[in-house]
Amino acid sequence: MKGELEKLEQEAMAALRGVRDAQELRRIRAQYVGRKGAVTRLLRKISTLPAAERPQAGKLANDVKIRLETVFKSALKRIEQERERPQAGLDVTLPGRPFERGTFHPITLTLEAISDIFLRLGFAIAEGPDVELDYYNFEALNIPRHHPARDMHDTFYISDNVVLRTHTSPIQIRVMEKQSPPVRIIAPGKVYRVDYDISHTPMFHQVEGLMVDRQISFGDLKGILTTLMHQLFDEKTRLRFRPSFFPFTEPSAEVDIECVMCRGKGCRVCAHTGWLEIVGAGMVHPAVFEMVGYDTDRYTGFAFGLGIERIAMLKYGIDDIRRFYENDIRFLRQF
Repeated sequence: MKGELEKLEQEAMAALRGVRDAQELRRIRAQYVGRKGAVTRLLRKISTLPAAERPQAGKLANDVKIRLETVFKSALKRIEQERERPQAGLDVTLPGRPFERGTFHPITLTLEAISDIFLRLGFAIAEGPDVELDYYNFEALNIPRHHPARDMHDTFYISDNVVLRTHTSPIQIRVMEKQSPPVRIIAPGKVYRVDYDISHTPMFHQVEGLMVDRQISFGDLKGILTTLMHQLFDEKTRLRFRPSFFPFTEPSAEVDIECVMCRGKGCRVCAHTGWLEIVGAGMVHPAVFEMVGYDTDRYTGFAFGLGIERIAMLKYGIDDIRRFYENDIRFLRQF
């Protein structure tokens, strides 16, 4: 036993020479004095020795273990001190270089502001995939193949049946398939269309909303959108609803707000009309309810959608949508 202990102690000391890594040091410690280490295994064998030899063997084994533990602790302390010691060529007396704090992107700020308003109104936030099936993006929304309305969407097709979603309306279908009325959700997220100019980008953000229950009316839709615009801008902002067409709503409307730049007097931003088109909305088409199995005699609902970039441009006075994605630090610092 004594010879084995002395041999293990010498091996451990040899293994420690030149160690500069704390992880390697812990590995060596576990190898010799850990719970399954060599010294520990010898200690467990003491019970098999003759009774007269056990006290002396136990003392020898404990002494070796204590000496090794002391050496391991000293080695670990040395390694940590070397790691904290300034590197050669590093002048610690130089003033520090401050790290500038980042800020939220204007798109994020606008999206959070809109989400907060709807959360206070009792809406939940729903999410869905960016890569969507043609069925959810078009067919379930009353836009069958070869429908003229598909031309408006400038779609990125991955295959005949898979697309990059052109709006977040597919999320509404997915929610209604899983949830019976009442439904009250908003669906924010990225959408994709083949378009790029001063007011369009191939990827942009939308928030779409859906409310379904008994006796939901166009008046409810008007009240929700009026509340939204008043809280986003101010209570003096006027709205107007113009008849329009969307395959998934009937009746449908385009919602304009009084130009927040000129207050209706006419300017370059509103093309001198005094109004800005900002939301598409309407009552959910019965054909959409039939696709998800809702009883059209019992339930009605409304849906709407608005572009986040459009709101952000008006809210912050930004004249080119492409500024959001150029990563110009001078532009982003303003927010």
